[in-house]
Amino acid sequence: MNESEIICGLDIGSTKIACVVGRKNEFGKVEILGIGKADSIGIKRGVVENIQNTVESIKLAVQAASLASEVNIQIVNVGIAGQHIKSLQHRGTYMRNNIETEITQEDTGKLTENMFKIVLPAGVEIIDAIPQEYIIDGNLRTREPIGMAGVCLEADFHIITGSVTDIKNIIKCVNRAGLKLSSMILEPLASAEAVLSPEEKEAGVALVDIGGGTTDIAIFQDNIIRHTAVIPLGGNVITEDVKEGCSIVKKYAEDLKKKYGSALAIENSMNEMISIPGIMGRAAKEISVYNLACIIQARMEEIFDHVYYEIKNSGFEKKLIAGIVLTGGGSLLKHSRQLVEFRTGLDTRIGYPNEHLAKSLSDETGSPIHATGIGLVIKGFQDVKYIRDHANGKKTANGEKSNLWKRIFKSGKDFFEHDNQD
Repeated sequence: MNESEIICGLDIGSTKIACVVGRKNEFGKVEILGIGKADSIGIKRGVVENIQNTVESIKLAVQAASLASEVNIQIVNVGIAGQHIKSLQHRGTYMRNNIETEITQEDTGKLTENMFKIVLPAGVEIIDAIPQEYIIDGNLRTREPIGMAGVCLEADFHIITGSVTDIKNIIKCVNRAGLKLSSMILEPLASAEAVLSPEEKEAGVALVDIGGGTTDIAIFQDNIIRHTAVIPLGGNVITEDVKEGCSIVKKYAEDLKKKYGSALAIENSMNEMISIPGIMGRAAKEISVYNLACIIQARMEEIFDHVYYEIKNSGFEKKLIAGIVLTGGGSLLKHSRQLVEFRTGLDTRIGYPNEHLAKSLSDETGSPIHATGIGLVIKGFQDVKYIRDHANGKKTANGEKSNLWKRIFKSGKDFFEHDNQD
């Protein structure tokens, strides 16, 4: 098996850590070779709280994925989320020196590199700067400026920032687990690659990824990322509410939520009861399915109210023709789609990462739970394609490689060094 054809995605979540190994088949579809999972011990709401516990969880997930795929995993694409993630819009300007030549990739690369120099609050750094639309000489707007004439090159950027400390802790955990980091990708952008269609991105769509510790949002319109946000609420707070409301231990609360939970209380019978075993020989406890749904619905409504606030705050509420796509483990809760439609008035569907996948023997592979991990693999293939297209030192107009290419190549250099050693 050619190692250069294999990409590994590492989804470091608050509930689970998942390692997904994939390669592309002859039809361009991603074939999942193996998935490894481990309980996430040491992560809370996307932030590392215990280095050693996180390292151990990463090792367990990677070992399980290695066994399942028969691949020696050394390099991973890592997803990043957490309540420290923020986004902002910024317009950058680059004045070209040689007005006789056409706009090159070097020009757009320098413009993007300039975005990484903007002043931010202490302890905050830029994770990614995504160009949305270019403006040439203050007049012509285009998404593809290369080859066009112009002096003043501007662009509107979607800039994603995060806490320096939290980012370094993630990198430290990955390295201590014996892995090399190829790239760090915002998790909602990875999930979007797995579950959204090009038509939805063009029409206008809000991706809502309900994880264990956070709910991630990414809004697309005209195939451009318009808004991202991370809400520090997820499936874990629902479990905690069930635990407190029903006076049961966390393990039973999680099982109740998954097996009998519903996001709409009205859809459940008031007379149906569930029996929970007592602790250490104590009498069994009777739980009403209706009361359970009431507890869950209250917290789900709070989460979706935050989601709807972010959608309205983005300014694209009226432009989401494709509505909302729910994914992540929280999307599997019964009647979650109906509750979202009721709270927001927007068409909603559950996003399964099947469109880009080859046929799999396991139903689990196409579950929304693994949308982020599969998306990280897909994004990894996109990055590798870009690097390979420029691996021979593609020259720009003045004979130099663009700064953007250098930055991307630096992140993927280890990949090719490893490939050459095999």
